[in-house]
Amino acid sequence: MTQPSQKELNFRQSVELMFNRAASFTDVSPKMIEKIRVCNATYTVRFGVKLRGEVHTFTGYRAVHSEHREPVKGGIRYSLDVNQDEVEALAALMTFKTALVEVPFGGSKGGLCINPKEWNEEELERITRRFTFELARRDLIHPSLNVPAPDMGTGEREMAWMMDEYRRLNNTNIDNIACVTGKPVHLGGIEGRTEATGRGVQYALQEFFRHADDKKKAGLRGELDGKKVVIQGLGNVGYHAAKFLSEEDGAKVTTVIERGGVIRNAKGINIEELYQHMKSGEPLKEFSGGEWSDNKNALEEKCDILIPAAMEGVINVENAHKIKAKVIIEAANGPVTAKADKILRDKGIFIIPDLYANAGGVTVSYFEWVKNIGHIRFGRLQRRNQEGKQRALMEALNDKGIKFSKKFKQDYIDGADEIDLVRAGLDDTMRASYGNIKAALEEKPELEDMRTAAFYTVIEDIALHYRSIGL
Repeated sequence: MTQPSQKELNFRQSVELMFNRAASFTDVSPKMIEKIRVCNATYTVRFGVKLRGEVHTFTGYRAVHSEHREPVKGGIRYSLDVNQDEVEALAALMTFKTALVEVPFGGSKGGLCINPKEWNEEELERITRRFTFELARRDLIHPSLNVPAPDMGTGEREMAWMMDEYRRLNNTNIDNIACVTGKPVHLGGIEGRTEATGRGVQYALQEFFRHADDKKKAGLRGELDGKKVVIQGLGNVGYHAAKFLSEEDGAKVTTVIERGGVIRNAKGINIEELYQHMKSGEPLKEFSGGEWSDNKNALEEKCDILIPAAMEGVINVENAHKIKAKVIIEAANGPVTAKADKILRDKGIFIIPDLYANAGGVTVSYFEWVKNIGHIRFGRLQRRNQEGKQRALMEALNDKGIKFSKKFKQDYIDGADEIDLVRAGLDDTMRASYGNIKAALEEKPELEDMRTAAFYTVIEDIALHYRSIGL
């Protein structure tokens, strides 16, 4: 059946429509709702860098949505699609995301309108350092005020350059390495940060499968093992989510959608092999572990779980009525538009929203920031004490004639290292946050869906904070 044409909203309008829907269920005053909704400030910078014999001018942004808690937190993306509306919408999502997972940050976001592939590494470093200088001089990079992280088009390398530039400008600040997160581990980063958003998606799905009522709503049974997964985007987030779900939970990733086409394998795609093939630069169509096609409608394939892990707005009014997944988990920011969200809900598709599912990155960034501010790595004080106690217990049991395998004894005795603690902390965060959303739905059944309940929860939380300080 042909669907009536609808005018699609832009990204910021979509976020605001979802926010307003949840706000209508609260008792918070309209004036306070407006205070929570609006972006506090957006800085636009245009700077020149002499490259290849001439001056090139670049445009960058840093939006600060809410400073109800500081520092504010949010990634910096490098993309030609970066614009003010986008960074303001992403900054708003960061405010709501941090509140939902109980991380004490406000929301911010930044971007540089650039195609990083057009510049070599030396040129990109010079551009990044100049962008850092422009932001740092206005305290838009600062360990106690505004802390960027990687986003689309950036990674550990860019964060290392930003941190180093900030340290040059602020060499007397003892906390200067905490000015960004997502750094290489040897430069003050934390184990598990690169995988964090994808790992968070895995933990979110694991928690969903612990709730029989939610599985029933989605028309699913059993566990993750054997579930058919379609994933769009095999960047950092999509790769780690697909890898962990297939290798650790037994999910079957049957379709991967990328810019170079679509790879399908009904028996399940080996994600590591596909990822390494893509990194090699070889054409996607030459991957031997699946069947390639240029099918533009792969998001509409029948599956148990659909994971959009790339750009915002990929599921919209044009294709939402064709989606056949039972569950959509938003690994990217804003992949489902507000109008598409209603279409999907009316179809009975269960949506695990970005506000929750995408929060693994900022959660582990918080752990990294705490590590940097504390100037001590996780596990340093307690690991050997824990190991000694567990060894004593194992020896006592052995003396009583209770025998264990060598591998079990070693695994049990070894104290938790940083990656173990980070993963445990992230898992706990994702479980607790899911529980908070469920509690909101139980308190107000009229909220109906996870996204509205998540927004409702954070609006109530931020409003309470403002009231507590006299607003």
